[in-house]
Amino acid sequence: MRNAFRTLLSACLLAAGAVVATAGPAQADVTICDQYGSTTIQGRYVVQNNRWGSSATQCINVTSNGFQLTTQQGSAPTNGAPLSYPSVFLGCHYTNCSPGSTLPMQVSRIRNATSSINYRYAGGTYNASYDIWLDPTPKTNGVNQMEIMIWLNRQGPIQPIGSVVGTTSLGGRSWEVWRGSNGANNVISYVAPSATTSWSFNVMDFINDTIARGAINSSWYLTSIQAGFEPWNGGVGLAVDNFSASVTS
Repeated sequence: MRNAFRTLLSACLLAAGAVVATAGPAQADVTICDQYGSTTIQGRYVVQNNRWGSSATQCINVTSNGFQLTTQQGSAPTNGAPLSYPSVFLGCHYTNCSPGSTLPMQVSRIRNATSSINYRYAGGTYNASYDIWLDPTPKTNGVNQMEIMIWLNRQGPIQPIGSVVGTTSLGGRSWEVWRGSNGANNVISYVAPSATTSWSFNVMDFINDTIARGAINSSWYLTSIQAGFEPWNGGVGLAVDNFSASVTS
């Protein structure tokens, strides 16, 4: 979820010189508590702590296939921005690019873009979501102009950016569609009516729907496919047990 408060805070933190700290490829479980700490798994994905919205301690335990939130000491009002976005991704995020990634890639050149995930849920207020980022240029740093969010679970009184603009059916299920802007980038969010713990899908279904809504066009670039959690409070025990993503031209 993105809003003006979140965007401004994120921009301030980045402007202050926050640098992603990268450990080497994870051969065994690795614990990350650094605000922007990250590591790689399977030689192809990046796992990031990404505690961008809080000074409170947050730690993740990174496994060979994903990660688990093990410490979360922060709390944020549910009508504002979340604390963080611990996540795993393929592509580039603020110059941190996954090994051997084909991204950014122009949408018109994409032949296949797929992803699958297994989530494990816990108590707290959070969403379990994908972030799919696109930009008119092959951008590897900073905020992209278009954010597609896919909410596979929502716990507590939280909601996406903007307002409801309708419903749609994609990837074999129905979605409530929200649309808005946080002042820095546009956001289209697809919210599942019930929690999903395991899912495989065609990323292009959502990109093509975004094109059909006039938000982007096929000359834009897909820069990353990310999946994780946005906690407002609690969340210890949340986990991505497995993640995969692939984009081919």
